[in-house]
Amino acid sequence: MSLRDKIAPRAQAAQRAAALPQPVVFTNGVFDVLHRGHVTYLEQARALGASLVVALNTDASARRLNKGPDRPLNGEQDRALVIAALESVDLVTWFDEDTPIEIIRELRPALLVKGGDYDMSKLAVTALVESYGGRALAIPFIDGYSTTALVKRIRST
Repeated sequence: MSLRDKIAPRAQAAQRAAALPQPVVFTNGVFDVLHRGHVTYLEQARALGASLVVALNTDASARRLNKGPDRPLNGEQDRALVIAALESVDLVTWFDEDTPIEIIRELRPALLVKGGDYDMSKLAVTALVESYGGRALAIPFIDGYSTTALVKRIRST
């Protein structure tokens, strides 16, 4: 499968995800500057199911996260291609909302995975996934890996 075949417009994402080997694991994020922490996280997420779907924040959605006025550094099409190149990722799509709740509602993944800095019990997306019999869990971060910290370090040199 080519890299571009792993990228689905939002309108096709639910249909494409349903055709993947089940169970589907879902995660989301900006994934602006890919680093070891991202790759390890995505590999661990994929190991929890038969397929991994990654929903990227659009550029507009990423800007609303207040990570900095010039973020994301890489545009959504570029970020999607880089994430799609990872062996652990089966499908990449986007969401423009401030939270991924609507795309999760559309895709209905068996498992929702977030980074370790989230208290899953407090997230509306956890309640949604559990309402149809899915599970939600947090995967611990690898300390020392953060795009924001990496960008600060680069700018300070």
